[in-house]
Amino acid sequence: MSEKCDVLIVGCGAAGLYTALSLPENLNVTVLSKKDDTVSNSSLAQGGVAAVLSFENDSFDLHIEDTMIAGQRCNDIDAVTTLVHEGPDQVRKIMEYGVDFDKNEDGTLQKTLEGGHSRRRIVHHKDTTGAEIVDKLLAQAAERKNIKILENRAVFKLTCVKNGIRANVLTGDGQEEYCAAYCVLATGGIGRVYKYTTNPCVATGDGIRLAYELGAQIKNLSYVQFHPTAFNSDGREQFLISEAVRGEGAYLLNCNKERFMQRYDERLELAPRDVVSKAIIIESRRTGSNNFYLDITHRDRDYLLNRFPGIYEGCLKYGVDITKDLIPVFPCQHYLMGGIAVDLNSRTTVSRLYAVGECSNTGVHGKNRLASNSLLEALVFGRRCAEDISNCVKAGMPAPDDFSDHPVSLDGAPMMKGLRTEIRSIMQRSYFVMPANADVVRMGFKRVSEILARLQNGKFRITPDYCEALSLATVAYIILKEVSEK
Repeated sequence: MSEKCDVLIVGCGAAGLYTALSLPENLNVTVLSKKDDTVSNSSLAQGGVAAVLSFENDSFDLHIEDTMIAGQRCNDIDAVTTLVHEGPDQVRKIMEYGVDFDKNEDGTLQKTLEGGHSRRRIVHHKDTTGAEIVDKLLAQAAERKNIKILENRAVFKLTCVKNGIRANVLTGDGQEEYCAAYCVLATGGIGRVYKYTTNPCVATGDGIRLAYELGAQIKNLSYVQFHPTAFNSDGREQFLISEAVRGEGAYLLNCNKERFMQRYDERLELAPRDVVSKAIIIESRRTGSNNFYLDITHRDRDYLLNRFPGIYEGCLKYGVDITKDLIPVFPCQHYLMGGIAVDLNSRTTVSRLYAVGECSNTGVHGKNRLASNSLLEALVFGRRCAEDISNCVKAGMPAPDDFSDHPVSLDGAPMMKGLRTEIRSIMQRSYFVMPANADVVRMGFKRVSEILARLQNGKFRITPDYCEALSLATVAYIILKEVSEK
């Protein structure tokens, strides 16, 4: 028999956990984590949460305007207004859950500045804000009898059934089935479709692929954010140097150890991420070098060790002491602004299917996310998702009544090797920071289309590797299709 629950949440980052905690405690909630429950984009978030928690030197209108400017005014103004107005209460709520934001000596919240913000409004926990939030939300969830978190569960198929949604799930030793009245996708980003990303191994776009297969609308998937200051190393998963480092005074230098942002934007190092990333690429072409650096050595050593302990330790592993050395940086894939199209209540275009967090497209971010708005989006729209489901339950919407097994055969031919590597190479060539020329994009799209068709029709054995390859091919196909049509 399929396991029954009222709400199935696929994903265990901030958005999924906060949705679960915001649901009424009389609903049975199952949260599925693809790997360990701490492996998510949320856990890696360094900067903080942007919210207007005081009107002394800030306002909702200023936060809205900063968000719109960063998003090139392609944002949904209703979604932005909802985010900014409802955000502060959600930040206060997670503080009630024990999230420990840094404070000044007088006990007030310490606020930092990041690119694109006109005011200091970002609250943080050192430089590991995401991990602090996820840890405290997990602790809260553990105390709720109605919430069950299951690790190492990879959803490979969703099916709409009468009054609900069924999920087929890979486990370490086979498969399981779950049937829920409501399903929430909170699967995070798509970073692993690129050769270099700040995202963890789980960020393969699974939720987007699952929603796409159900016929849900996918919107603006080509709105991909490339963070300008990832640590420049040879690893696939790049270590992020938080925007807060620039917010606290770091200079961005070219290969000649010269500041150069004045040539590209009057906001200098604190221009929005897309502006800084493009400036680096143009400057690299001008100088003929990919060597760029952040310099924060002019700040006090004790201050840096206290403010950025995670970044200090992370850089030290590469032999870089940020208190006296320049930090080598270069852009890489970081965040997705597009995704599964949702309304203000996180509803997708498929009945009873919701999406929250990075896999969703609320319209908040436009073409470029304003720093530290992502965790806020997870909280605000996770709560709105939970409220909408609660209202549906109160209205007496019927639950599924068919819990018979519908196992999917996992047998098939072994998948050929190298497909994921090829997809990443195609994406890196075709659409990195700025789209390549039309011929390169067209050739990339043609080859990705061939890979996707082969994976869909090849009758391969269903394994985690196959599912991730299918997700990556689907994501790459949608992105390059959008780019080629522009």
